[in-house]
Amino acid sequence: MKSRYSHVIMLLAAIAAFVPVMAVDYLLDNYVRIRERAQLQQSVDALSERIQATAYDAISSLRRVLADSPSLCTPTFISNVHKQMEKSLYLKQVLVENADGVQYCDAFGRQVAYSPLSESLSVPGHTETISVVKLGDLDMPVLKVTQAFGTARKVSAFVPVLATTADGLLGGLKPMTMIRLSLTSGTPIVTVGDASAYDGRTDTEFVFAQSVAGEIPLRAESAVPFAMVRADYADLDASFTIVACLMSGAFLVLALQYVRRSQLPAFDLERAIAAGELKPYYQPVINLRTGALAGCEVLCRWEKKTGEVVPPGAFIEYAEVTGLAIPMTLSLMQQVKNDLSDLCREMPELKISINLFEGHFRDGTIVEDVQAIFGGSPISFRQLVFEITERRALSNSMQANSVIAGLHALGARLAMDDAGTGHSNLAYMQTLGVDIIKIDRVFVDMIKPETTQVPVLDGLISMARDLGTEIVAEGVESEAQALYLRARGVVMAQGFLFAPAIRVTPFKELARALNGGDQPLELSASTAAA
Repeated sequence: MKSRYSHVIMLLAAIAAFVPVMAVDYLLDNYVRIRERAQLQQSVDALSERIQATAYDAISSLRRVLADSPSLCTPTFISNVHKQMEKSLYLKQVLVENADGVQYCDAFGRQVAYSPLSESLSVPGHTETISVVKLGDLDMPVLKVTQAFGTARKVSAFVPVLATTADGLLGGLKPMTMIRLSLTSGTPIVTVGDASAYDGRTDTEFVFAQSVAGEIPLRAESAVPFAMVRADYADLDASFTIVACLMSGAFLVLALQYVRRSQLPAFDLERAIAAGELKPYYQPVINLRTGALAGCEVLCRWEKKTGEVVPPGAFIEYAEVTGLAIPMTLSLMQQVKNDLSDLCREMPELKISINLFEGHFRDGTIVEDVQAIFGGSPISFRQLVFEITERRALSNSMQANSVIAGLHALGARLAMDDAGTGHSNLAYMQTLGVDIIKIDRVFVDMIKPETTQVPVLDGLISMARDLGTEIVAEGVESEAQALYLRARGVVMAQGFLFAPAIRVTPFKELARALNGGDQPLELSASTAAA
């Protein structure tokens, strides 16, 4: 039976494989939006530059007329106006009037028909003002550039906003493009296309650009539906999609082959638990004062049917993350009961340490499981020590305290594994109510030959003594380490100096050899430990 977690990984691989296909539209949409916005911005900038050039041409022509004319409405003035109209591409009319709109003269000696379309606006850095008017029968609105002359009269030059028709604005642009010219105050001048749809736009519905005509208080803006410009990239879309599909297919094939052929044992852990391939190994805990065997720590090994033994580092973390640590622990406890019942009957003071994980303290059923497995068996609850193995912090302290209280109520004891490292901090040691502190091998390794003092280790031992907890040293590999620990009151130790984790048969033989066969192991209350 395949583990469902390998199926989950296959599913994730399949989803990941199709990310390139799903990303094609997103990436191409962004590319089109950026490219088309840049092109539209160029068109709008060119439009605003033309408006600016037209306005400055009117200002320049008006200033030259006034500079060359000592007075207004004289033959000299009219002649100067005609000269500027001949030189200018845009100048259509020059008008002299008073503040009330009474006309005195113009370039052609007739009444100038115009109607205002906007208020007058000042031009930063200039004495002239600008307004938009409708001049005669011209289709395009006209800029009226006005300069005061004295206190009673004003002279105005008229130039088209743009030297083109309204429809000519759309030349070279995509269908359904909207162009709008307006004063910076918001007054519209010319609108070509459907501006109503644009005014209710979202950023994803339209490609939009705008530009202000320099110091001239006019703004040009343009928008085009994104769907319209996106349609022009259909060929590129199809090409990218084909390439992405090929990439996705190749990745999917490789990913599925990897998962199927992977040597990672964790993928098959669920099946292994059901098949009983996870076996308990027993690492002896030795009394440093008497040399007797005081107990053991139950460690897990995966024995495949091929004879390969998988170390716990290859699958323990996966078991925790997936929740398989709970059925794995139940399987180990059942095997421990079958393996050690006769030995625990012979040696009633023998202690058996079993590792629990963060999930056990969230699940809360571990107390009932312990009671169901060991209740009524030759292994009494007081012979059980449960080690809190914290690769991850206990997420629910109230639930954790409830589990610990339940195990204590049965008569079992709690040990803090790897004390002083990771989440096994001083606060946990006090608040969780542990009975035993297991000193991590990191601190034991600090003991070297001829070492007389290891401040960190000595402080940890002193702290444990102050808390009233028993101590077990892990990872003892040399006689110097054992002697150093014993000299500082550490009675219980485990490590390769004594024995590695071994199968049940050699463990029983070792226990009986060290403890005198059927004679009970005599340990004082102050030195018994897991």
